[in-house]
Amino acid sequence: MKGAYLLFKRARFQFGSLRTKKRANGPDAWEFRFYEDTGGKRIRRYITVGRASQYPTAAAARKAVQALLLKINSDAPQRALVGLTLGTLMDRYIQEELPERYSTRVSYLSLLNRHIKPKWGDIPLDRVKAMVAEDWLKQLDLAPKTKAHIRSLMHLLFRCAERWELMETGRNPIALVRVKNCTKRLKRPRVLTVEEFYKLLPFLREPYRTMVITAQCLGLRVSEIVALRWSDFDFERLTLLVERSAVKARVDEVKTEYSRDEVPLHPDLAHILLEWRERAPFRGDTDWVFGSPITGKPYYQEHIQKAHLREAGKKAGLGAEIGWHTFRHSYRSWLDETGAPMKVQQELMRHASIQTTMNVYGQAMLKSKREANSKVVEMALRGAPLPREVAPAIAAR
Repeated sequence: MKGAYLLFKRARFQFGSLRTKKRANGPDAWEFRFYEDTGGKRIRRYITVGRASQYPTAAAARKAVQALLLKINSDAPQRALVGLTLGTLMDRYIQEELPERYSTRVSYLSLLNRHIKPKWGDIPLDRVKAMVAEDWLKQLDLAPKTKAHIRSLMHLLFRCAERWELMETGRNPIALVRVKNCTKRLKRPRVLTVEEFYKLLPFLREPYRTMVITAQCLGLRVSEIVALRWSDFDFERLTLLVERSAVKARVDEVKTEYSRDEVPLHPDLAHILLEWRERAPFRGDTDWVFGSPITGKPYYQEHIQKAHLREAGKKAGLGAEIGWHTFRHSYRSWLDETGAPMKVQQELMRHASIQTTMNVYGQAMLKSKREANSKVVEMALRGAPLPREVAPAIAAR
């Protein structure tokens, strides 16, 4: 009976204790003490919160451990957490729920630290109101799409609060918040014509020129281009498996599960890539196709865009707005010109869906994708300044 009593006994909420601790080497620091149940035993734990100079008062140090308090009291009655702030909720979310994919983490942390925390960090959860949040979003000098991302992230934070039983289920205030025109762009994406694409190439040196040709011929995201390995290509079957991405030389999975796919490789593009392989600093099967000769890692795409693409665009008389995504937008536009069916375009772009109803039609056959892709490649390569070995092959077609 005693065991049954212990089984159903409600855990007590613990607040822990703070004290400053002198260190032999270095400045004084705040130490937080609490208990942790391990194997049926209650063990005292100690963690260093930060330097005393970093948190000049006990209140400031106490605020820094609020996220930890949420975790160690997960089985305790949460009504003891009166005045739980959104900032505390953010801290626990960052510790436990932040996505692992590097680019997503960076994006989320930017939205949290630059926008959400400065405005809402000290506000208790129960005082966040839908209309106040909606009016705040309206006043932000940001693109509608960015506002929608902020709204979605705030909604996710409150969903976590519901799951952690920090608030009643179904009381998420952000569920009522609207962001108008969030699917509209502030300015139209730049799309190159075939003639403009030809004008650009002479002002690009290797490997950026081959990277741009690859981008325009396949519609890949730049994060996928810089993460290509030679082993991803099957030059006999003329296919490429897109299965990873890289942002700031950090290699990760592709953006979505739909992005991981096999795409057709046109013979002329394959020839250009093989010709580049003969001159590339890294040629082994597991080597990066476009690895930096300085670091041996994938290139930083932002630097290439700023120092090479934009400069080439200006020299070609196309303006300074040429970026990596210009070629993905152009690829999509050129697919339209070929008359490719919408479902084939969706497969080649590797989007989850162009229109929701398109999903019921099944996957496009590789033959159909190859035909549509070939037409775009021929538009991109016919008339472009190419290596001597490739030009006769195209002229003979």
